[in-house]
Amino acid sequence: MSPTSRNLIACLLLGSLLLGAVWTTLGGGLPHADFTFINESEIKSVDPALITGQPEGRIAFSIFEGLVRNDPKTLEPIPGVAKRWDISEDRLVYTFYLRDDARWSDGSDVTAHDFAYSWRRFLDPRTAAEYAYQAWYIKNAHDYSLGGSGIKPGDEVEVELNLPPDAINTLRGEVLHGNLVRIIPRSEDERDFLVEIDGREIMYRPTDDTEAARNDPPEGVTWCRQVLLDFRQVGIKVVDELTLRVTLENPTPYFLGLVGYYPLFPVNQKCLETFGAPDWTKARNIVTNGPYRIQFRRIRDRIRMIKSDQYWNRENVRLEVVDALAVESLTTALNLYLTDKADWIGDVPPPAMRELIREEPARNDLNPAPYLSSYFYLINTRREPLDDVRVRRALSMALDREEITSKLLPAGELPSLSLVSPGLEGYRTQNAEAENPALARQLLAEAGYPKGRGFPRLEILTNTHEAHQAIAELIRKQWQRELGITVKTRNEEWGAYNTSMRQGKYDLARRGWISDYSDPNTFLDMFTTTSEQNSTGWSNAQYDELVDSAATEPDPDKRFRLLEQAERILLEDLPLIPIYTYVSKNMVKPYVRGFYNNVRDEHPVSDMWIDRSLKSPNEFMRGRP
Repeated sequence: MSPTSRNLIACLLLGSLLLGAVWTTLGGGLPHADFTFINESEIKSVDPALITGQPEGRIAFSIFEGLVRNDPKTLEPIPGVAKRWDISEDRLVYTFYLRDDARWSDGSDVTAHDFAYSWRRFLDPRTAAEYAYQAWYIKNAHDYSLGGSGIKPGDEVEVELNLPPDAINTLRGEVLHGNLVRIIPRSEDERDFLVEIDGREIMYRPTDDTEAARNDPPEGVTWCRQVLLDFRQVGIKVVDELTLRVTLENPTPYFLGLVGYYPLFPVNQKCLETFGAPDWTKARNIVTNGPYRIQFRRIRDRIRMIKSDQYWNRENVRLEVVDALAVESLTTALNLYLTDKADWIGDVPPPAMRELIREEPARNDLNPAPYLSSYFYLINTRREPLDDVRVRRALSMALDREEITSKLLPAGELPSLSLVSPGLEGYRTQNAEAENPALARQLLAEAGYPKGRGFPRLEILTNTHEAHQAIAELIRKQWQRELGITVKTRNEEWGAYNTSMRQGKYDLARRGWISDYSDPNTFLDMFTTTSEQNSTGWSNAQYDELVDSAATEPDPDKRFRLLEQAERILLEDLPLIPIYTYVSKNMVKPYVRGFYNNVRDEHPVSDMWIDRSLKSPNEFMRGRP
């Protein structure tokens, strides 16, 4: 290590000594874990249907398992709870054959019914799952998740009746089956449903359980929770205890990738219906089916996971005890790593990275690599003047992305003008207009703000993270310099930030996206009109049509051309501003095995082990340039 590096690292360590000591104190008295990693923020939940972030995802992948899992090196689907599967010739029907030794952590069997229950719950509009669209590739799943908006007269429907207000909130009310006769609108958002059940027509009016308990319904009306498509019409069928048949709307080349993603992980019905939400997710209650189970969680400290003695592949899980530390500060995380209190960190403070990456000889625990990802700013097009595409174009063209990456991001991040990440074979990435401050100023003037005069003060929202805040500050200065506008920044902790994003409480918001599966659709379907991920208020019918057409196009080349057209529209209308493409910034101890650089930066701890006798580079460092 050079003297400069030593001095820098020493300053970082000194600056974070107190915080590092806090973690040491919090962990004091605990038996040492076999493996400890930094999991960034406090997680919001471990409910697979509700989580959306990386910190939550790392825990979900450890404690749950889907029908398939991902090879830790290639990310290709490999058997999980399903020991094998068949795909029909038309690629519409997937039949999964579950292994007979898959168990929940309470020792009960994992069955096809568990997946049917979990996927129905995931699609239920009352669950309000942000990622519900990930299952819309299944036949009629979209209509089911739309509830009363997804049905029409003549459809077979199910009516869920109300429960007492004090009932456990994860229970369903009694479900009746019938045929929808007529929909009677009452207001823009309210309607009654005339349903024929066993030859009798009944008028149902959806309401909450409290209203149903307190007040009698109007004459001729019966209360209910909801009316929605009969779930038996959805392409999810339990053939027998160990066989699940899934029928898709259209051939979906990445469907197995979705099945291995956490939104489609199973949850234990008995556990949910015993404890309710969110209590079922507490360590003392939760029942899971993955390689680990949660032993305890300490807020602002750690989640400790221990190897499950019920997991079907437990003989190949070599780490017995794993700690996931909730550390938002990159400096504190680096301190914990350099003082051997963590074995893996996923990010490094930029000043430290700049020095670490220059060390001679090269370090044996740092190997940045590109992956399928994108860093961008969302633009709230509902707010003036951001509803004007000229303003959005001006903001994008006034950015000096090269300055951002060269000054603040020393790991090799690449400036980007696209949403879809490079690296998807056969897909031609599209680009927004390049940097052009003069044209940006002209556009702003045409929009009514010459030299920025009269332009309202904007605000950039970020989640708490040193790098995000530094980037926002530099972008603020660039816009001030090039456009003469005033911008302020606001950072929020992870949970509050996600709430602000969902509710559209921002002007511009930092967003990063790592591909859920290796296909351009994972980036582009975020911005369709109906996507829960699209909080920008932007809607474009042609864009929606192209993304929908791509979903039904069987020819791979034609499909990519449709998605390229969609990305072109997106980058012309600019409800987002592309900034750069991520590279991984993991630091991994040389004795850690089974950790691979891969195109989604996914690293399941169940595939890792410790080998302190290792003399050659571990899997993480192999292939380093």
